[in-house]
Amino acid sequence: MNRRNRLLPAALALATATALLATSCSSSGSDDGDDSADGSPSTPPAATAPGTPGTTDPGTPDGTPPPTPPGDPTSTAPGTPSGTTPPGTTPPGTTPPGTTAPQPTGARWQPTPGLAWQWQLGGGPVDQSVDVPVYDIDGFENDASVVAALHAKGRKVICYINAGSWEDFRPDSASFAKALQGSDTGWKGEKWFDIRKLDQLKPLMAARFDMCKGKGFDAVEPDTIEAYNQNSGFPLTPDDQLKYNRMLAQLAHERGLAIGLKNDLDQITALLPDFDFAVNEECSQFDECDRVAPFVKAGKAVFHVEYKLDTGQFCAKAKSLGFSSMQKKLDLNAWRKPC
Repeated sequence: MNRRNRLLPAALALATATALLATSCSSSGSDDGDDSADGSPSTPPAATAPGTPGTTDPGTPDGTPPPTPPGDPTSTAPGTPSGTTPPGTTPPGTTPPGTTAPQPTGARWQPTPGLAWQWQLGGGPVDQSVDVPVYDIDGFENDASVVAALHAKGRKVICYINAGSWEDFRPDSASFAKALQGSDTGWKGEKWFDIRKLDQLKPLMAARFDMCKGKGFDAVEPDTIEAYNQNSGFPLTPDDQLKYNRMLAQLAHERGLAIGLKNDLDQITALLPDFDFAVNEECSQFDECDRVAPFVKAGKAVFHVEYKLDTGQFCAKAKSLGFSSMQKKLDLNAWRKPC
């Protein structure tokens, strides 16, 4: 069980989520007298110092280039409207079938193992005071000014979107035909996509990735991308999921964005070459962290959270595996307790 992907049928999933909420809400940021207000140490490890995390440039003294300055033609200026397609980006639906747009050379961020991170999808405006080099925030709910402000602090910023299920509260929800929507995911207002319909979903996902690129994000975290082993309402196969997830990776890379594989443990070996990092929920709770370790062995970051376990129950192993791990509450507000 995790926050979104490996869900049980709706009723059981909701009951489980309620139990998890009760557990996670029993602690607060004030529990840790020796931690900062967000539960994190005041100084991150030297290997995760803000700057341009996860990249290497031999031409700079410390091995990391400075943050992209405003006006750099390879980035989107703050204030770019979310629906604007950046210069040089192929608009959704204009790439001829069977062709692949050229990928930028050396332009994509490559997050390396051990980078500290903050994951905030709820709880109001993003708390920008957390002193970590990587932020993962909601792509729809944050505009370009938030991304620019984090960049000014030397942070890299990941754009969270839902790529595997329809959400009735998103501004583009009317663009998804009823035929694309299957069973409830177990989360209010969400239904699984029929990921077999690549021709319909690709331009819609491309538009979302364009939004992320237009706001200046460095990477994408697509959620709910393991529908094939869920009660989706469609007869999906593992091969259907591989094709869909690789399509998402292609869309990200065409736009110079890194992309993370969210959970989908059974397909890690097959998808490792296509994804730049991993995002995992509760691998310690379910004794599955060794299955995510191939990302670290390939030099790619694993951003990991636990909801129910305390840091004392999972950090030792997580550190030994090279994960970027922390405890979070299920609503993913600003509170965090890192390893």
